[in-house]
Amino acid sequence: MKAVTLDAPHSPLHLHTDFPEPTGPGEIITVTACGVCHSDLHVVDGDYPSPLPLVLGHEVTGVHPELGPVMVYAPWGCGACAECADGMEMICRNATEAGLVVNGGYAERMLVKDRRYLAPLDGLDPIASAPLACGGLTAYRAVTHALDTLRGRGGAGRVLVIGAGGLGQFAIRYLRVLTDATVIALDRAPDKQAVAAAVGAHEAIGPDGVAALAAVDVVIDFIGAEATLVTARDVVRRRGMVIVVGLAGGRIPFGFAAVPHEAHFLTTVWGSRSQLDELLALARREPTIVQPVETLPLDQAQLAHDRLRAGDVRGRLVLVPSRTTVTTDQH
Repeated sequence: MKAVTLDAPHSPLHLHTDFPEPTGPGEIITVTACGVCHSDLHVVDGDYPSPLPLVLGHEVTGVHPELGPVMVYAPWGCGACAECADGMEMICRNATEAGLVVNGGYAERMLVKDRRYLAPLDGLDPIASAPLACGGLTAYRAVTHALDTLRGRGGAGRVLVIGAGGLGQFAIRYLRVLTDATVIALDRAPDKQAVAAAVGAHEAIGPDGVAALAAVDVVIDFIGAEATLVTARDVVRRRGMVIVVGLAGGRIPFGFAAVPHEAHFLTTVWGSRSQLDELLALARREPTIVQPVETLPLDQAQLAHDRLRAGDVRGRLVLVPSRTTVTTDQH
């Protein structure tokens, strides 16, 4: 079968035309689409201890012989720890993530550990919805963390979204659908500011607008650099919340009087299996949360990575087994 692997850190992706078919215990799906995510770039850069060679890709939709069109939930827990017992498999210490630890969806077929990790699409477009599996789900969990804080403000507080790339755009859409909050987007790129406004941000600013920014109830930081964490600390209200999603590795001092009194600072990762079902149900009710996608064939996976690094993306890039290239812009 056709598949794309990363064989060593910092190396080009390798296209195979005769890669071995997946075998072993579990469920085999025919891959329809696989989103290209910044986490894939982190694997290439050696930031994760991923065993190589590896078929990348964790935003996967496909067809199961019995269930039909499905989405793959990629973080597979050990099943024996307290986190797994609580349904929080994405923070299991011994999780096995498809596309990060075991072979993922940059291929024509894929082995999935267990049927419970297959979520029926039930009418959702399998190509446009593929990025919901990670980018969409990660942003959804971040927004759900914020909901209680916003409810304390009557559902009409103020939220700053730092980083208006793919995940930030998801978060803006969710906030507009799920809350009455005023949403401000912060990004240094004018084109990203324009996109943020187009997808629902009430205001979109660059770094030069931070000094005039009034205090906010929630900050969702999709960058996670020292500069963005400093901004979050400086603008969040007392008793507010800062949610860090980005992997840029920033650090700020924490302690009494180092941050606003009784403000909550937390990191968040991916989302739970039950939250994936919630998100797909939301997408059926509110199709505007599904971002535009551009598809590329598997043999252009390296081009997809190069474009993602360069920021040459509007919406999300999705790899498909066929050679058809499509851009969806339903909204």
